[in-house]
Amino acid sequence: MKQIEVVAAIIHDEGRIFATQRGYGDFKDYWEFPGGKMEAGETPEEALKREIWEELETSIVIERPVMTVEWDYPQFHLMLHCYWCHVESGSLTLKEHEAARWLSRDELDSVEWLPADKDVIERIKNYND
Repeated sequence: MKQIEVVAAIIHDEGRIFATQRGYGDFKDYWEFPGGKMEAGETPEEALKREIWEELETSIVIERPVMTVEWDYPQFHLMLHCYWCHVESGSLTLKEHEAARWLSRDELDSVEWLPADKDVIERIKNYND
């Protein structure tokens, strides 16, 4: 089975979490944390900073790892590295997603998350900033 390694930013601000809605692919319209595939030779942190700049024209500060999720989708095995982050500069301009929302912890279940992200949601519902 094909293996894909990706990174995701759990961007927080004043108790809220930034969520983005996919505008393409098999999981179009599902919600996710912004991020993407690691390139050869990149550390997860380097990949995350690059991906957030490419997707959102925003620089982030990576505070700490939250968790790594391994998930089997029908076509591939996913390894998802998630990091607790905040905005350093930029305006979170959507370049690849169709929508975005700031969600309070109580609102996290109000959107349809990608299957691999559901374990992360449960973890951050009780996460201390």
